[in-house]
Amino acid sequence: MNKILITGGAGFIGSNLCDYFIAKGDHITVLDNFATGFRHNIEHLFEHPNFTLIEGDIRDLETCRQACEGQDYILHQAALGSVPRSINDPITTNDVNVGGFLNMLVAARDAKVKRLVYAASSSTYGDSEALPKVEDVIGKPLSPYAITKYVNELYADVFSKTYGLECIGLRYFNVFGRRQTPNGAYAAVIPKFVIQLMNHESPVINGAGDYSRDFTYIDNVIQMNEKAMLSENAAALNTVYNTAVGDRTTLNLLVQYLKEYLSLYDPEIDKIEIIHGPQRVGDIPHSLASVDKAKQLLNYRPSHDIKAGLKESVEWYWGNLK
Repeated sequence: MNKILITGGAGFIGSNLCDYFIAKGDHITVLDNFATGFRHNIEHLFEHPNFTLIEGDIRDLETCRQACEGQDYILHQAALGSVPRSINDPITTNDVNVGGFLNMLVAARDAKVKRLVYAASSSTYGDSEALPKVEDVIGKPLSPYAITKYVNELYADVFSKTYGLECIGLRYFNVFGRRQTPNGAYAAVIPKFVIQLMNHESPVINGAGDYSRDFTYIDNVIQMNEKAMLSENAAALNTVYNTAVGDRTTLNLLVQYLKEYLSLYDPEIDKIEIIHGPQRVGDIPHSLASVDKAKQLLNYRPSHDIKAGLKESVEWYWGNLK
């Protein structure tokens, strides 16, 4: 049994990680302040003998110390996501994503945790136009959020070199899947579009819809976290990896897929028109990851492409939110 601390464990990615590792027989401790996560994502685990919840904030060092005590591994998912949120409130984004991350590094170091795997971001590539995105080639960040996630990588590198704390960063590329919330001002595009189509509302695509993303299904992200956490390959440690599929889909094609899969449940959805609005500030035009490094050093093999992931996601949303 591994003892794993999952920060942000009540969130979309965190709660899926909880379910996966609980099913494998590990002991899970969740640290979450429920600022963006939801109690209902993990309440089915509250009575499980291998589950512990600490309600607290990573901005408090003592809370981080308490959570790290006795843990073997940390999967650090806690953060304030969203480029628009960071543009609207850069102070809070920095406090959580940089200050909170530094607290976790210090607490992990002092608790002698074996390894910290943390959620990095594809936003770190910034204004680099090179495709596909390769880990060693980045540009200038285009948002406060992107800056915070890059600072995380710098801090992790310093802590690995200075204190010997094993750290691996996973640059997530547009993660989607079950439990991703469609609600709120900063909802991700896939659940937002799904719920609008289910309600017979017209989704609004920012710009012409020709921007493309390497949409990454949640099961691929779980696989990467597990491989990064348990890898015994010394060459695989203290670095960052793209966590993606290695393929890209335009927003126009994404909506086309969603309408196709949702129409299997409700044929009227296929008739819904799409609206195009203004381009969003801070958005990069195209995102496509090279996953060669993860394949080589972590033996990563994506299990779901965009179509397989969307089909499972649509099935989940229809069964749980309709």
